Amino acid sequence: MIKLVIDRDRCKSCGLCVAVCPRRNLRLSESINEAGYHPTEQCEEGKCSGCGLCALMCPDIVFSIYRVRGRGESNE
Repeated sequence: MIKLVIDRDRCKSCGLCVAVCPRRNLRLSESINEAGYHPTEQCEEGKCSGCGLCALMCPDIVFSIYRVRGRGESNE
């Protein structure tokens, strides 16, 4: 399973990540962050493939992508 973490307070709503997401799983939030921008958020948790395109496109480095191992999964 993939866990996508977005640093909402660093996001400046440029929308590059939204445009590049192949699964169309990112959107700009209706809420506002501390800097007054509408930060990126996931549309649906668990839909992220972990491709990393959002992180590569982001000029503000707001994305962290983790692979979460379930019970019984090996390291191989």
